[in-house]
Amino acid sequence: MTSILKKILHVEDESDIRAIAKMSLEKIGQLEVESCASGQDALDRVAAFAPDMVLLDAMMPEMDGPEVLKQLRARDDTNHIPIVFMTAKVQASEIEGYKVLGALEVISKPFDPMTLHQQLKDIWLANQS
Repeated sequence: MTSILKKILHVEDESDIRAIAKMSLEKIGQLEVESCASGQDALDRVAAFAPDMVLLDAMMPEMDGPEVLKQLRARDDTNHIPIVFMTAKVQASEIEGYKVLGALEVISKPFDPMTLHQQLKDIWLANQS
């Protein structure tokens, strides 16, 4: 991992949430954001964008977040990219399940657009090795 978080691939099927997160991360957090509307869209675009981190919705139609994570982990070019889930499903057992799959952390929805960038940067720094 690079020492500074710069590029986020955000995967979210709800267009309003995508827009708010992108504006928050770019305008407040000064991060470069690639927004994807589906898991397949993310898998198709992740290599070209080369994100430092993936912010991944857990519940999406067709391909959910856990399946996207599994597919990213199965690829040589993406298996190293840190994944953070953003979801309304934040019971302790659900969070633990996401971490068992390989997620670094889980951010709950609704999220605070004013602090989202700092949450991601804090997760990033806590996982530098």
